Amino acid sequence: MSDTDVVPNRRISWVSTDRERAWIEMPAPRFAPATGMPNVLLRTDRRHQTVEGFGVCFNELGWRALSRLGDADRAEIFDELFAPGRGTGFSVCRMPVGANDFSTDWYSYDEVDGDLDLEHFSIEHDRASLIPYIHEALRRRPDLKLWASPWSPPSWMKTNGHYAAALPWRGNDIDNGLRPDQVGAEGTDMMIQEPRYLAAYAEYFARFVEAYRAEGIDISMVMPQNEFNSPQVFPSCTWTPEGLARFIAVLGPRMRELGVDVFFGTQERPAPEHLATVLADPDAGPFVSGAGFQWAGKGAIADAHRIAPHLSLYQTEQECGDGRNDWRFARYTWSLMKRFFEAGANAYTYWNLALDEGGVSRWGWAQNSLVVVDPETNGYRYTHEFFVMKHLAHHVQAGATRIDAFSWTGHENQLAFENPDGSIVIVMQNDLADEMPVTIALDGAAFDVVLPADSFSTIHIAAA
Repeated sequence: MSDTDVVPNRRISWVSTDRERAWIEMPAPRFAPATGMPNVLLRTDRRHQTVEGFGVCFNELGWRALSRLGDADRAEIFDELFAPGRGTGFSVCRMPVGANDFSTDWYSYDEVDGDLDLEHFSIEHDRASLIPYIHEALRRRPDLKLWASPWSPPSWMKTNGHYAAALPWRGNDIDNGLRPDQVGAEGTDMMIQEPRYLAAYAEYFARFVEAYRAEGIDISMVMPQNEFNSPQVFPSCTWTPEGLARFIAVLGPRMRELGVDVFFGTQERPAPEHLATVLADPDAGPFVSGAGFQWAGKGAIADAHRIAPHLSLYQTEQECGDGRNDWRFARYTWSLMKRFFEAGANAYTYWNLALDEGGVSRWGWAQNSLVVVDPETNGYRYTHEFFVMKHLAHHVQAGATRIDAFSWTGHENQLAFENPDGSIVIVMQNDLADEMPVTIALDGAAFDVVLPADSFSTIHIAAA
């Protein structure tokens, strides 16, 4: 029996990445009749969630880093990250509403105290950074889906009258200007809960959406607050779930008028009851079409999928590392991706696209990025995490379905998907210090690969 009799027209390709070499094309395996027990059985009849896409967040310090590069280098990076079929092909991305921890400094779109009519609203600040940043991505990916969340409302809309909610960390010599009496606390609403303030803040979101549309940038979805449980030294604002429900009840109708979805989030605690509280509110729940989770929120996503299987569930910010961009954290990145997708995530968002070497924020926190720019030489490099992301994002198409990759032999370290075109993608980690032989079966046929030590592999099986 020939290979084509076993699985007709199913060509296999394989790429691998380890600590020393990235995205290496490996010898293509070939199907043969399955004669024994495989290590991994691909089950296209066992289907899970649909994948909406992969993405990254547009932050001001990322644009500052990329602006150090020559035009050709910068174009190469945007091609590699956004051009369909080229590299990661990111299709679902995030941006802040005003300042965040990787902005150049604190700002909002209206810092005139008491301006409930938003007469002074302006996105002028963003013309130097976020607007050109996003436009560069849109040139490669005109259908890019963009969503947004604030890290803080305008300071005058908050109970403490300040952008931050926590004093600087011990040993951090950066003064954020917060007084001890202005410190916020988890489980409280730092956003003023008066109806007129909630209405003004909902209109603030609407002005943001409309202003960006005037720039040719469409915001398709918003979340009301980044990490609503966490008082931070940088722009932040705590909310209770009840406070968020009050706001979403006002925000939802205004966003619906503009054709913009509202998600609950971003949630950074393993507490599915927070989402349940908002969904149960008769005035807020009907406007929630999805939810976003990051950091310890990964402990709530599986229950959220059970509580509300109709919602889209996004991983909204990958944990950010320590600025070293080392292989250790690339391995951790894989564990995060695997956990979120196995829990039911529909989309996966990396954090910083690019940063200067060391990745230090305005508020003193060193973090990782997909691209590192050297301010001394104006050169750049792709990090290990870029290639781990690429192992999924390059091959897993929008609209793909996660399928079972079943193993009973200890070969359980993989994710598998079926693309809309019928192709199959299996991404595997060999976390051992030795090579790992694996037999993979599909539809009564099988093939063998030997995964390199301490590596990631993507195997793409073309459509029949």
